[in-house]
Amino acid sequence: MRTENRRVKYLTLLALVVGSGLGLLSATQTWFEIHVKDVANHAETVTVAGSAAAPALTALSLAGLALTAALAIAGPAFRVVLSILGVLLGVSIVYSALAVVADPLRAASGSITSATGVAGEASLRRLVDSTATEFWPWPAVVGGVLVVIAAIAAIVFVRAWPGPSRRYQARFAGEDGRSAEDAIAELASDDRLEEPAPGAAGDDAEARATADGDAPDEPTALDRDTAIDSWDELSRGDDPTR
Repeated sequence: MRTENRRVKYLTLLALVVGSGLGLLSATQTWFEIHVKDVANHAETVTVAGSAAAPALTALSLAGLALTAALAIAGPAFRVVLSILGVLLGVSIVYSALAVVADPLRAASGSITSATGVAGEASLRRLVDSTATEFWPWPAVVGGVLVVIAAIAAIVFVRAWPGPSRRYQARFAGEDGRSAEDAIAELASDDRLEEPAPGAAGDDAEARATADGDAPDEPTALDRDTAIDSWDELSRGDDPTR
């Protein structure tokens, strides 16, 4: 059963990596080829990359990769929160890609303006002759769907996943793998930790004070009273040194 749970965890993380990687890869490829009417000194074909058509796709894909690393070491409660974020990331990736495919001209308007110098949606629509959609928007959609499915799987199997490796435990944990809390609780219940006798603490403190050369408290109080009296005499105009 433990091996099966570990396999589910690794497959879920792999799906997240593949989905985010597909979105990141597609963002670097050409999504559209825009054929514009012949304009003097201007290009007749404008190529639009995924990063220009869907600027948010790169950031969403990188966030998916970071989410994968966080899920690998997160506990059950935090894993649910991260998985919900993963669902939102996957939906955002799918929406970004489909919205661009639904209206290529709007998504490519910046690239067309840079290539031709023509601005304005009405002017661009009159300028564009035809639009060819390439293959790469669809891997981004598939990647977003994979991220959504993997995030939902992480929520469903949240209790079945094995915990993080010992390398992620606190460095104060016991050598036998126990947590720091368990080690402290055992030490607290150990019979060897006996309370000192009522006078032992005072005797030890007095001995340390004597060894360190500390003076007792009474001369210090007397010195303070003498200084106050001298100050009062000065205030009255008397010389305390006489």
